[in-house]
Amino acid sequence: MRSGRRQLAASPVLIGTATLLVAIVAVFISYNANQGLPFVPTYQLHVQLPNGAKLVQGNEVRAGGFRVGSVDEIRGARVRVDGRVRSIALLDLKLDKRIEPLSVDTRFNVRPRSALGLKYVEIVPGRAEGSFRDGDTVPLSGAGEITPELEDVLSTFEPVTRADARATLQGFGDAFAGRGPQINTAIRELNPFLTRLTPVMRNLSDPRSELAKLIPALGAAVGEAAPVADVQARLFGELADTFAATGRDPEAVRQTIEESPPTLAAATSSFRVQTPFLARFADLSRRLEPGAEELRRALPAVNGALAAGVPAFRRTPELSGRLEQLLDALERLADNPNTLLALRDLRGALRGTRPAVEHLAPYQTVCNYLTYFFNPLGTHQSAPVAGGTSQRILAKLTDLTQPNTLGSTESIRPVDVPADRDPQASNQQSLHTQYPGPAVDSQGRADCQSGQTGYPNRLVTEGRYPPDDAAGGFIGGGSHVVVDGDTPGLAGGTYSARQLGIDGVEDVP
Repeated sequence: MRSGRRQLAASPVLIGTATLLVAIVAVFISYNANQGLPFVPTYQLHVQLPNGAKLVQGNEVRAGGFRVGSVDEIRGARVRVDGRVRSIALLDLKLDKRIEPLSVDTRFNVRPRSALGLKYVEIVPGRAEGSFRDGDTVPLSGAGEITPELEDVLSTFEPVTRADARATLQGFGDAFAGRGPQINTAIRELNPFLTRLTPVMRNLSDPRSELAKLIPALGAAVGEAAPVADVQARLFGELADTFAATGRDPEAVRQTIEESPPTLAAATSSFRVQTPFLARFADLSRRLEPGAEELRRALPAVNGALAAGVPAFRRTPELSGRLEQLLDALERLADNPNTLLALRDLRGALRGTRPAVEHLAPYQTVCNYLTYFFNPLGTHQSAPVAGGTSQRILAKLTDLTQPNTLGSTESIRPVDVPADRDPQASNQQSLHTQYPGPAVDSQGRADCQSGQTGYPNRLVTEGRYPPDDAAGGFIGGGSHVVVDGDTPGLAGGTYSARQLGIDGVEDVP
């Protein structure tokens, strides 16, 4: 025997083989440790869950914080729930015999073990008298609520937001790294702060504080202030200068503080009087909103009008002085007794001259004849003579040797020219008596004939002499006689009237 033992110890091959066998068994046992040690009896249950919740084979099963088994297998199954077929996850659990048996009201929950996604199955034992036997299936009623995963929550955000969250988390990690004592100090100091914060938060959460309205209002205010952020920044910078100037005169600040209470008291008492005014002003402001909206579009035109009105405003004082003198003279005129008599006489004169004015008015308002007469009058009477001026005219006298001339009072027929001669080119005269021409017709339309009708060849209604149709020689007759004052048709307005768009009495402004 001793010699056999010495031979076994002296053989290095046998020693190496035994060592390798022990190592293989140790590796096999450690590899399968999550599935339980071999040859160790277990308490097996099949658990139905709404979904696998990202469990994997080999995840731990814990009860009270201690490991009591592992997930041996995960597979899908279909069951009927409330009359409908749905897909579920079926877990095969290998549990320690020491927790057997579990009551039928035991709850099975899937919990995260770390933020990296590792999961475990949590067993919450119940108190029912019945229990599950080895190999029983736990129905869906024994499954707890599936808690949302952190990655599922983060996946609801946009990719840009998730990237920013990762950068923020990394920044906080760098900020807190190596500052454990300071964090502990901050937590210790937060205790009294949080203690006093409780009644404050209770008041803020009270519906009567209307905090729910404050937050949207602050959001709207910040939205309104965002476009003028640069202006606000300059404002705070200039406020710093203002506060610095205020700090240089503490006495003035003290006096301001002393006067503030009576000022506020007077303002408070005045609010009772101002309340009706403010209510009416609020109503007026609401009514002015459409006008304020329109002001945005009308403001450029208003600015142009104001710019054009500045020179006029500068002359307003002078105008006001003259207007004062005018009003004084008007007052004296009104106080004069003769004014009333004059107005009465003027009214009578206007009443008597009204028909003539109504007849003569269109000659000026529609045809502008008065202006056409007076405008060249200065030139017409500009020839200087001793003691005054004379008219610049070319006298055209009638031929007294002509039979039946216009200057004769004993003519036996109207003066005329032969029918085969043009009266415009003849040195003899045709009878034209269209004076005065009309200004408007019976409907008030412009018919300004004077000065723009020319010389018609023949215009006579029911004349005594028929037209002369002789081929040669002078026979006489009414070939070119014009004795009607109104040429048929409408001549329209004169040059100035047409420029102003006046085509009748109704167009006169």
